Amino acid sequence: MSSDFEGYEQDFAVLTAEITNKIARVPRLPPDEKKQVVANVEKQLEEAKELLEQMDLEVREIPPQSRGMYSNRMRSYKQEMGKLETDFKRSRIAYSDEVRNELLGDDGNSSENQLIKLREERAHLLDNTERLERSSRRLEAGYQIAVETEQIGQEMLENLSHDREKIQRARERLRETDANLGKSSRVLTGMLRRKNI
Repeated sequence: MSSDFEGYEQDFAVLTAEITNKIARVPRLPPDEKKQVVANVEKQLEEAKELLEQMDLEVREIPPQSRGMYSNRMRSYKQEMGKLETDFKRSRIAYSDEVRNELLGDDGNSSENQLIKLREERAHLLDNTERLERSSRRLEAGYQIAVETEQIGQEMLENLSHDREKIQRARERLRETDANLGKSSRVLTGMLRRKNI
């Protein structure tokens, strides 16, 4: 089961990386190419949602005691998905502004300069957002590893505690058996002595 989940995870990581790259490019593309990329991103976002749904179904089949770390990962992926959708909306707004200006025939130098400046600022913001997202993913991955390691350590401690209890019970049984053997030995010795007398 976990191998299926990890397979979906890898597909999701590749797909979201492609989407992030395309979203960052949208404001700087020529109109015809821009329309095609926007449609492509919409399709890929739907694919990413379907992958999340598959991963969610896989997590529900995991035994409750092992489900924690997978649930944490799912929360992280859902947040990432929400972030991608927000970035895509912003990118589309930039695209819509440009289309509107083209339709209205706003060819004035001041408007053109403002539009170029806005495009550059948006592209810069998207680049910064992408960097922050990468850093956030690395931190989240590190946190998940720490949580998983802690859970494994806790399970090992619990197993050791159970083993210790078993050993202590075995020792008690050995002591009782030893004591019973001692009593039996004394009784047999006494019986043998009486018989010899």
